[in-house]
Amino acid sequence: MKAIKDFIKDESGIGIVELVLILVILIGLVAIFGDKIGELVRNLIDKIIQDANSVTP
Repeated sequence: MKAIKDFIKDESGIGIVELVLILVILIGLVAIFGDKIGELVRNLIDKIIQDANSVTP
């Protein structure tokens, strides 16, 4: 019985709740801005490749 009461009063799960909320927000942002994020990453990679090709060894 004491173990059940201790489990109910335990607040260590709050960290998990916060983590889940952060993940939900990030997933929502990716769902909303996924295309823009993908385009940005592609442009950055293309720019890096162009700059790397312009360097002479």
